[in-house]
Amino acid sequence: MSENMSKYMNQQAVNLQISGIRQFFNRVSAYPQAVQLTLGQPDFPTPDHVKEAAVRAIEQNETRYTPNAGTLELRSEASRFVFERYGLEYDAEDEIITTVGASQALDVALRSILNPLDEVIIPAPVYPAYEPIIRMCGAVPVLIDTSGNDFVLSPELVEQKMTDATKAVILPYPSNPTGVVLTDDQQSALARFLTDKPIFVVADEIYSELNYGQTHQSIASHPGMREKTIVINGLSKSHSMTGWRLGFLFAPRELAGHILKVHQYNVSCASSITQSAGVEALKNGREDPVVMKTEYKKRRDFVLKRLEEIGIPAVRPDGAFYVFPDISKAEMTSYDFAVKLLEEEELAVVPGDAFSSYGEGFIRLSYAYHMDELVEAMNRLERFWQALDT
Repeated sequence: MSENMSKYMNQQAVNLQISGIRQFFNRVSAYPQAVQLTLGQPDFPTPDHVKEAAVRAIEQNETRYTPNAGTLELRSEASRFVFERYGLEYDAEDEIITTVGASQALDVALRSILNPLDEVIIPAPVYPAYEPIIRMCGAVPVLIDTSGNDFVLSPELVEQKMTDATKAVILPYPSNPTGVVLTDDQQSALARFLTDKPIFVVADEIYSELNYGQTHQSIASHPGMREKTIVINGLSKSHSMTGWRLGFLFAPRELAGHILKVHQYNVSCASSITQSAGVEALKNGREDPVVMKTEYKKRRDFVLKRLEEIGIPAVRPDGAFYVFPDISKAEMTSYDFAVKLLEEEELAVVPGDAFSSYGEGFIRLSYAYHMDELVEAMNRLERFWQALDT
């Protein structure tokens, strides 16, 4: 068996590839002086009052298992938060599950609803984690190219890809990697189209607190959509708590009950200490994201202005902390562009093809970095772009 262990393994696992984001991030380690614009990692520290709540929890020996779905106190705060912020009503008792980050929420949600050969529609370019989870379920990811529609998923695009095997649509807005947010009209049109379709919607709303224009609206708030929608959220981006791994899954009672069983056998429960920190973040940290969002908006405006000056087109992002510029005029693949940029200017970005083949011709810039780094990064990008024209 040791000669070729992989042939005895689950072939879905063998066929998985390391995320293109991580692959390129690892490559950058050979360039210690490189300016990094690769990871979606907030550069703000976790708020002090949240950290202090975790310390108190440790000192008070709150280190035992919690209920599988999380403490009722935390679920109650999460219920109150999404109601007051987004008008969503979920019962803390049996419609909310506390998860180990939004990633684990996505995993248990998809494993709970998918059967082999089911199809899942995904708007692309897109965060690379959805497709592997779907494949591990034996289901089929169906990517829709949204690059010709300003990265917006429309009813017409969904209808083109729907079949009798369609089980779910993933709705990841605000978007990683494009930063695009659906307008109220765009989301309403999708909701009207999907309401009477026998499919689930998995709404990944992890960037919901990082909208720069309109207030975030969840598709679950539209008539007829709550009963078929699984809402994924968490505190990683809103409260700069990526390493704490705290997410939430909101779903109607019957659906949540089945998902909880999968979650139970997956991780038992999220960290008790992290849950205590989460209570503090949701109860007393409502304005924490505002400070970060204000700074991100300044950075976004700066990056967009510099891209325009350089002559690199980009769809205006209204959420998250990414820009997805079009570098097709460089007449090279996005990967080759990123490698050349790293080697010649020591500037690290993510090649667009890390977000599916429909990301080819683009790069992702994260502006979750200090302004000094962004200034230097854009100067390096300008030198590189100008050199390509000579």
